[in-house]
Amino acid sequence: MQIKRIRLIYFSATDTTKTTIKRIGKMLSQELDLPVQEDDFTLPAAREQEIVCSADELAVVGIPVYAGRVPNKLLPYVAGQIHGNRTPAVPVVLFGNRDYDDALIELRNVLEENGFRSIAGAAFVGEHSFSYTLGAGRPDAEDLLLADQFAKQIADKLKKLNTLPEQPVAVKGNIPLKPYYAPKNARAYLKVKPVVSDACTGCGTCISLCPMGSIDALDVRQYIGPCIKCGACIKKCPQQARYFDDDVYLYHKQELEKNFTRRADVELFL
Repeated sequence: MQIKRIRLIYFSATDTTKTTIKRIGKMLSQELDLPVQEDDFTLPAAREQEIVCSADELAVVGIPVYAGRVPNKLLPYVAGQIHGNRTPAVPVVLFGNRDYDDALIELRNVLEENGFRSIAGAAFVGEHSFSYTLGAGRPDAEDLLLADQFAKQIADKLKKLNTLPEQPVAVKGNIPLKPYYAPKNARAYLKVKPVVSDACTGCGTCISLCPMGSIDALDVRQYIGPCIKCGACIKKCPQQARYFDDDVYLYHKQELEKNFTRRADVELFL
């Protein structure tokens, strides 16, 4: 197959997906001697644009796992605005040490429906969006070496392909998809938003980071849209002035940290 460019397409609020996808892309670039183009659709302005890939590109598409699935707030964009033209693709999901459930097969199938042909797939681990202990520090050095290995395997597979396979790469997951993983008191949980301490200086960093554009530009203590619990405004605040104090949220966080402290494995599919 004649591939002329690598496209890295990703959403990454706290940079775990970005780090993993860029590592895969760097090694693919070296192995295939190809240029790389990044399409980061984390922020609202980026999602105003359609992403279209051609048949002579390789698309590596990265999404974080929310509640075991492709995040419901991102799904309309992924399904409606990211398109291929028999473009070889590698769906990659990042999960926060619990499980990726049906996220990978969901992402794979959405890409297939949109004109991509999945030749590989992977589930990597990243530090959980609202925890510093679940998947702490991941992707770490071991994960990044696996990303290198994965990229080399993809490159080897591409070099041996004369035509695209008609069947997508086999990955773990359920069809039909299972419902989103729901915490106790799920309805109350969905409404929870961070609070702001007196340490806040009003610098506005959080405004520029929020993937939903939900922080009021006139008053950074106020949310004018939904909170997807991505952790960007908390983990990237220069003053560490944002946090959750809601009992429903804290109960869910403590249950996850209690039950999923083991080192979750990266899973690769080729």
